[in-house]
Amino acid sequence: MKKVYVGMSADLVHPGHMNILKVAAELGEVTVGLLTDEAIASYKRLPYMKYEQRKAVIENIKGVAKVIPQATLDYRSNLEALKPDYVVHGDDWKEGVQAKTRQNVIDTLAKWGGELVEP
Repeated sequence: MKKVYVGMSADLVHPGHMNILKVAAELGEVTVGLLTDEAIASYKRLPYMKYEQRKAVIENIKGVAKVIPQATLDYRSNLEALKPDYVVHGDDWKEGVQAKTRQNVIDTLAKWGGELVEP
């Protein structure tokens, strides 16, 4: 089965998150890299829910196989460890503060032929 990685903060789960996770589950086994409280606070505000609360929500969504911490906005360490076939993310990071993160994901996936999917 193909490995799929989805990074998210999931502080307020919305229909966009649900769509991303649905698409990801159609591609293979989904691991969610859930941003830690510190990672979220590094680029916006403190999250409303603590990491463990957000984890409990996400791991109970259909199609999510496991949830692991993503300690920074930079996906590379988790991607290098997991070597997923796909990373699924919304297209909201093509410009702005996350554009560099997006390019790092593309460059990292290229090392083993992985693909970025942006539904």
